[in-house]
Amino acid sequence: MEKIQKLRTIKEFHQTRNLPPPAHPLISVVDYEDVQLQPEYFDCSWTLDFYLISLKKNIGGKVKYGQQTYDFDEGVMFFIAPGQVFRIEPTTGSLSGRSGWMLLIHPDFLWNTSLAKEIKQYEYFSYTIHEALFVSKKEDDTMMDIISNIRREYHTNIDKFSQGIIISQIETLLKYSERYYNRQFITRKRAGHQMLEQLESLFAAYFNDDIATTKGLPTVQYFAEKLHLSPKYLSTMLKTLTGQTAQQFIHDKLIDLAKEQLSITDLSVSEIAYNLGFEHTQSFSKLFKSKTSFTPLEFRKSFNMN
Repeated sequence: MEKIQKLRTIKEFHQTRNLPPPAHPLISVVDYEDVQLQPEYFDCSWTLDFYLISLKKNIGGKVKYGQQTYDFDEGVMFFIAPGQVFRIEPTTGSLSGRSGWMLLIHPDFLWNTSLAKEIKQYEYFSYTIHEALFVSKKEDDTMMDIISNIRREYHTNIDKFSQGIIISQIETLLKYSERYYNRQFITRKRAGHQMLEQLESLFAAYFNDDIATTKGLPTVQYFAEKLHLSPKYLSTMLKTLTGQTAQQFIHDKLIDLAKEQLSITDLSVSEIAYNLGFEHTQSFSKLFKSKTSFTPLEFRKSFNMN
């Protein structure tokens, strides 16, 4: 059974990395070069009761990103939300040149601020550790300025303005991260189109191999697992490439198959619904009409009239 280490406080995080106690109990900036993970924690996964945002540099070699491998030596960012289980495998080679930072934010620090709710709306906290954000030197410098401001603020004398100033800096960091992720989707369109081709093939195989009759309707989770992506990331990537979410993509593909079977076969509506993985014919008919403004029988009749 996989060993999962749960950390409830930022102080516990510091202890497991041989770091001095945090200057503030609810927020901390850690330099990667200072981190020394204790040996008893080498072979385990982690779950935290706080947010972790990190940027690592000099991680060595190539980086696996979804199904693609990229050279991107300048910086890699990860975003981990409370309760997520993650595991970071050690890199090969010397760690002496590693650098970067980690920002730890306990949800209690966000209490009674607008960010307490807004932070949950950033989709990249739902991506997996393999779907990181790759940042350029210029983007890295921008992030470093923000991190330096946060560190400087909580190390000074805390007053009634401190929390608001730090919150505004965190909000800025998150918004820049969202911008950079959007840039990444655009600059990696070639890989995205390769992913789209793979998705098309997987969808065709789902029905050619009669998987639908045993597993039911195809799901976003099914295709995401086949592509080694999180469902959230798959949907975001598709939105950038096609303007559709993953669920919308699947529904449109189902309707295309339904139209084909209605127009060139004599199968009944219930048989077509079953072939597509629908448990109930009524559900199939409802989806078909919502997408085409016709019932399946009305479509068949209008098609034959043409």
